[in-house]
Amino acid sequence: MSVVIRDGTVVTAEQTYKADVHCADGVIKAIGPKLDVPAGTRTVDAKGQYVMPGGIDPHTHMELPFMGTVASENFFSGTAAGLAGGTTMIIDFVIPNPKESLLEAYDKWRGWAAKACADYSFHVAITWWSDQVREEMGTLAREKGVNSFKHFMAYKNAIMVADDQMIASFSRCYELGAIPTVHAENGELVYHLQGKLLKQGIKGPEGHPLSRPPEVEGEAANRAIKIAGIVNSPVYIVHNSCIQALEALTRARLDGQRVFGEVLAGHLLIDDSVYRHQDWGFAAAHVMSPPFRSREHQDALWKGLQSGILQTTATDHCCFCADQKLMGKDDFTKIPNGTGGVEDRMAVLWTAGVNTGKLTMNEFVRITSANAAQIFNIYPRKGAVAVGSDADIVVWDPKLKRTISAQTHHQKIDFNIFEGMTVTGNPSHTISQGKVVWADGKLDVVEGAGRYIERPLFPAVYEAVKKLAEHRVPSPVPRRAAG
Repeated sequence: MSVVIRDGTVVTAEQTYKADVHCADGVIKAIGPKLDVPAGTRTVDAKGQYVMPGGIDPHTHMELPFMGTVASENFFSGTAAGLAGGTTMIIDFVIPNPKESLLEAYDKWRGWAAKACADYSFHVAITWWSDQVREEMGTLAREKGVNSFKHFMAYKNAIMVADDQMIASFSRCYELGAIPTVHAENGELVYHLQGKLLKQGIKGPEGHPLSRPPEVEGEAANRAIKIAGIVNSPVYIVHNSCIQALEALTRARLDGQRVFGEVLAGHLLIDDSVYRHQDWGFAAAHVMSPPFRSREHQDALWKGLQSGILQTTATDHCCFCADQKLMGKDDFTKIPNGTGGVEDRMAVLWTAGVNTGKLTMNEFVRITSANAAQIFNIYPRKGAVAVGSDADIVVWDPKLKRTISAQTHHQKIDFNIFEGMTVTGNPSHTISQGKVVWADGKLDVVEGAGRYIERPLFPAVYEAVKKLAEHRVPSPVPRRAAG
């Protein structure tokens, strides 16, 4: 069955205009006023609403094995929750164990993701280095549609990469036309501070942000960016949470580097007071890395988003329930790191961004879908409302209110970091692959309907980076005054 969206206002990253949108065979077939459509076409009334590209969350972790347990959200429940909130695609992470074959890990994750009800893709993490890893990166990039590789600078004695491994992997990404992504926290410093705090008797969740201060993140972000610049590779820094990381991104972009920055919805809206809550379970539920920061960092992140220093928004959706968080009851370093958010990202950003005037509607589309699609090379298949694009669409009711609660959300977690927040602006309908999967507060999804989306390599970007590197003028070094 085809679908026609009538009388809405189409909002893309570039334009806003009134039009109908006709979808059939999983793609957008026509856009225009008062479209003629085949008999039997389902009509979605979008009068007074906005018709936008479905959201793309470029940073999720469904059913991730991590810190001695497995994330509670699976690929079916997680993608269903995303659809309920207007997100029609996720980019998740394959994270091999050290010494594990990248290809075997990729196949394992593909098996888990077969139950997804919305489209998905994968970044693949580099957790060790050898000639085998180098060759398997090539196979993943050329044959499996993987054009991004993740590097954890944190989690010492687990998945942390050393500088020499990062240099080798960044260089390989450059050769392939893939983009490295980075979790920027100095893992050595985190490990040192964790030990110091435990010796001082600080064992509760309040120790988590104390062991990961903003300087730890800023140093790592700056180091990763400098390494990328020296080997001429673009780089994408995930979940920037502080002024220090934002400053590193700003310096590099002003110097002509091809550097991209992501911010989480939670880091824009939640401050570090949550870790000092008298209820241990409440505080532990907010343990994630990097941690939530103080208000001045939130203000800076909003400015980074408004100015284009930060291009994408994500959730780092990695759910652990109360019984799992209890693993760290007597040692904050053992609390599984992760929170939810895939269902609520779009609504909280609309409420805190568009409704306050911080963002225009077109900017909202850029940061929730279009920029991610462009950076990871699936635009305009995704992130656009255009003839020929995938029919992944959200019909957005700017007046629709709901109060976020773990009692009513679709996420498979017993806590919601946005609990009690009333959001104004929500999807009335979500369309995935041309099918209405969310309408009037009800899901209609099929397990396994999601498709794996291959993302092509982008050598043209690398040619541009190479030319920039060849012509970049070194930043002047100020001379000290004689005296």
